[in-house]
Amino acid sequence: MILHIDMDAFYASVEQRDDPALRGKPVVVGGTATGRGVVAAASYEARKFGIYSAMPMRAAVQRCADLVMVRTRMDVYAEISRRIREIFHRYTPLVEPLSLDEAFLDVTGSRALFGTAVEIGREIQKAIDDELCLHASVGVAPNKFLAKVASGHAKPRGFTVVDPDDVHAFLDPLPITKIWGVGKRAEQRLGQIGIYRVAQLRHVDLDLLSQTIGSGSANHLHALAWGRDHRAVVPDREAKSISHETTFHSDISDKEVLQAILLRLTEQVGRRLRRHGRYGSTVTLKVRLSDFQTIARSATLKTPTNSTKELWETIRDGLLPRIRIDQPVRLVGMGVSSLASTRTRQMELFDDDHHRDTEVDKTTDSILDRFGKGAIRRGTTLES
Repeated sequence: MILHIDMDAFYASVEQRDDPALRGKPVVVGGTATGRGVVAAASYEARKFGIYSAMPMRAAVQRCADLVMVRTRMDVYAEISRRIREIFHRYTPLVEPLSLDEAFLDVTGSRALFGTAVEIGREIQKAIDDELCLHASVGVAPNKFLAKVASGHAKPRGFTVVDPDDVHAFLDPLPITKIWGVGKRAEQRLGQIGIYRVAQLRHVDLDLLSQTIGSGSANHLHALAWGRDHRAVVPDREAKSISHETTFHSDISDKEVLQAILLRLTEQVGRRLRRHGRYGSTVTLKVRLSDFQTIARSATLKTPTNSTKELWETIRDGLLPRIRIDQPVRLVGMGVSSLASTRTRQMELFDDDHHRDTEVDKTTDSILDRFGKGAIRRGTTLES
């Protein structure tokens, strides 16, 4: 059985935990006092005003006059995330972090020592509450897709179990937007053929579905509607690729916002590569448009890298221009694959640029680890 554990409004909850004056107030983390940037996290009080992650901060301020903006403290969030992972590893070595605030755990082999998946999930949820004074929602299910849907079923502090015999009973009444990747445009297209619930998606003619959203998406969604997901939980150290992506609550058209988010994702991937001592030679950019069309472009580098500057230049100058973005964007992501434990570059007579980039990354990582995300930002060499 698989657990998906998702912290509830993680960044905002940490801020409310550490500052009692923020409790019960609409809080957002990220951006600046002048309203620039995007929302990194929103408290549940802020979400009542329709404020959500990745929303431009200026739009969030317009929705709530009493909104409290707090600068990010990535060093604090990263340390708490490390402690959360320590709790996970008490029960299983098979932990696949998706971000600082969520992870998959395969507890199939842990039953003899720690009990059933449900018992393990409840123990972990209680440990996070008792030791860190934070709340998590837990999904328990036969596979990753079902576990993730389950964890979001009753937030906050939810605990949802999907037994193997109850998969269809759990999925069938859900709106199709509960399935990964179904945004507003896809919802509209599926609605045109009378599909509003997962049960209808499960029983629709596959040819009709392919004509509506494309064969690749049709096969993928149809499998999920049946509750099928054969992906294994892959710990970071065994990963064949490292990637980050984000799905927007509302489609985004502002290209500056998109680039800012892509740069942030690239920094996250670069830091993970360096943390694990890995280098990658294939860089992939993924964009999902509002009509559910997913476009991916990849480039293979001559030399494996974990340099944020090299990765961002590949995304910005090599891959982004190859994608025609003529409509709002639902999702963006980037990843690095073909990983190696050494750079294995050919001997070069002059390599001052690489040495300088490496030192910049080391210094940046050190500052971010110590003082948090707001302490430093990359200059115009990356953003121009």
